[in-house]
Amino acid sequence: MTTKLLLTFAICRLIVTVGLTVDPSELLRLGVEGQLSVDPYDVETASLDFGLISRSEPMAVLHPGSADDIARLVQSAYLSSQGFTVSARGHGHSINGQAQTSNGVVIEMSGRSRGSRLGSGNLAKPQVALKEMHVDVWGGELWIDVLRSTLEHGLAPKSWTDYLYLSVGGTLSNGGISGQAFNHGPQISNVYELDVVTGKGELMTCSEEQNSKLFHAVLGGLGQFGIITRARIALEPAPQRVRWIRVLYSNFSTFTRDQEHLISLHGEPSTLKFDYVEGFVIVDEGLINNWRSSFFSPRNPVKISSVGANGGVLYCLEITKNYDESTGDTIDQEVEALMKNLNFIPSTVFTTDLPYIDFLDRVHKAELKLRAKDLWEVPHPWLNLFVPKSRIADLDRGVFKGILGNNKTSGPILIYPMNKNKWDKRSSVVTPDEEVFYLVALLRSALDNGEETQSLEYLTDQNREILSFCDDAGIKVKQYLPHYTTREEWMDHFGDKWDQFYQRKMEFDPRRILATGQRIFNPSSASAGIVDRTVIPIPLSGAYYEELTAGSSHIQPSSLAHPPDPAMATPFLTSFQWFYSFASIEISEASFHCSGLSESRFCCVL
Repeated sequence: MTTKLLLTFAICRLIVTVGLTVDPSELLRLGVEGQLSVDPYDVETASLDFGLISRSEPMAVLHPGSADDIARLVQSAYLSSQGFTVSARGHGHSINGQAQTSNGVVIEMSGRSRGSRLGSGNLAKPQVALKEMHVDVWGGELWIDVLRSTLEHGLAPKSWTDYLYLSVGGTLSNGGISGQAFNHGPQISNVYELDVVTGKGELMTCSEEQNSKLFHAVLGGLGQFGIITRARIALEPAPQRVRWIRVLYSNFSTFTRDQEHLISLHGEPSTLKFDYVEGFVIVDEGLINNWRSSFFSPRNPVKISSVGANGGVLYCLEITKNYDESTGDTIDQEVEALMKNLNFIPSTVFTTDLPYIDFLDRVHKAELKLRAKDLWEVPHPWLNLFVPKSRIADLDRGVFKGILGNNKTSGPILIYPMNKNKWDKRSSVVTPDEEVFYLVALLRSALDNGEETQSLEYLTDQNREILSFCDDAGIKVKQYLPHYTTREEWMDHFGDKWDQFYQRKMEFDPRRILATGQRIFNPSSASAGIVDRTVIPIPLSGAYYEELTAGSSHIQPSSLAHPPDPAMATPFLTSFQWFYSFASIEISEASFHCSGLSESRFCCVL
């Protein structure tokens, strides 16, 4: 322990000495149970993500051997006078560099699951509690491994993502959605407890009852408040088999009316509702028979022209019914009773039965096909939108039948509704202000095949055109897996949750160390002359204030009309002294330069 403390001190001293640029070799002396690597392969892997749109090279990569390793690293960043940033990386499935950092360390949370060359491999395997019906899992565990572990006990999580090779901590930091969300809510609505390393390096257990503010902040919090090292996930008895059904529509209003009817049955007994409701848009004949839609037989390809598509667009409803061998004799009747209330094109019913795990892992099979064709590791300019129910028809006219036209598209366009009452409003996620809203996900790949409409530049411009159309039409969409580049855009995204989001950030990560790749907050610096124009909420005398922070040198002294209350403070270390505050604001009145902004707000320059 003494050796580890000395090594920790050595790295902190190095950071103070050299400023914001830390020699990666010195990070190796941090003293962790896992491995801190500057291996070119590890650094290059952490520099990229699934999007292949941005690249940012970290100083080093940590393969943690325990949650304590992560806490030790983050605490070193927090206590250092100059600091460095820390980003947690799961399976690397981010699109726009959200898990990257150029001035810090990337933590490879899923190293063991991916067979990392340096991972210690001694992280706890999923622990299933049969009586309590939950499973405790490492934050970097992949959902496919969670599924395999729980199925050994005849159990499974309730809510999923379409792709299972994602980390638990990664999806819980965003939401985690698939066709079960209408019934069970997103994955963040099915968590009992978390272990989290905050931006201060504190390892905390949180739940509805314990440290609840941190619990709700972290769920859907985009990694801004802490790194999830353990999650306790709700389980249910796992079905053995799935009846998987796809039907086609040529009329959009009929399609959405049927989808909305199906998700309205969420409160009914399991025999009277489907277990999964999704859908996708088909804007060209190639898409309906491509990898994502390989459900349709290649020997009997579906032609858009053969089913009278309105405006050259078809809509596919995708639904499933879970069952066991013991209930197989009733599945036909249950499905038939549900299907008779739908208004799809009668000749377009496609059905298959398969094991439960094969259905949940369906996208991985598509991944293997794309990898065989060298079409997986290509840029992915994805765009995911939550759209209010009242405006989904406008989006159809303006985007599906307008902007997208009949151009060939290299990837699925998902569309399905969800019930807002299945989302906990206390979490950090933002959704449209309507009881039913849709996910519209353009999951396209940019291909270097000579076709302009499939190039990265073209698809990126088209995404901007879609967002501009929504703005101009007054369609109040919210991005899922959001990507913005300005403070104003983030404030608009969070809306009335922004103040709370900000306040939580300053409480749990006051130096803005974590997940800087999201580009929400700039990391703080104690360097002289470096001003961070991040707005920081500071509770003083019961009012709400904002602060403009700067380095601790060249402070302009003045007095405060309302000095901070020490009882509301938390410790914060800078180059020269301890500060006590929710932000980097010193108790001494001489450390402030204040200018009035309004009756209840002022700006402090430290």
